[in-house]
Amino acid sequence: MTPRFDELIHAPTRLSLVAFLAATGWADFAVLRDSVGLSDSALSKQLTTLEQAGYVEIRKAFVGKRPRTSARLTPDGRTAFDQHVLALQEIVAGAGASVVPPGQSRSAGTVTPASSE
Repeated sequence: MTPRFDELIHAPTRLSLVAFLAATGWADFAVLRDSVGLSDSALSKQLTTLEQAGYVEIRKAFVGKRPRTSARLTPDGRTAFDQHVLALQEIVAGAGASVVPPGQSRSAGTVTPASSE
């Protein structure tokens, strides 16, 4: 698979949504809303954007008299997500030794524990 950075997916909210859907398959609107911490209207807008790009499929149904909306990644959405993750991994790998773990600092080209002063 070829790495491909995807500006549409990269937005933090959409990246969270797509990552959640990549791990779950069909997900109920309320579960998505609560997992990502969005309002109903904000989630609806983000899902619509992903649906228009062909990355998400939306299913609307009724359970009794109550409407139920759920979403899942399409095969194109899964491919785009996987390619985006590969692109991010390449970016991070390209940083190589310049990545400093939390709680440490860089000094003269070596990584040392950060001082608590």
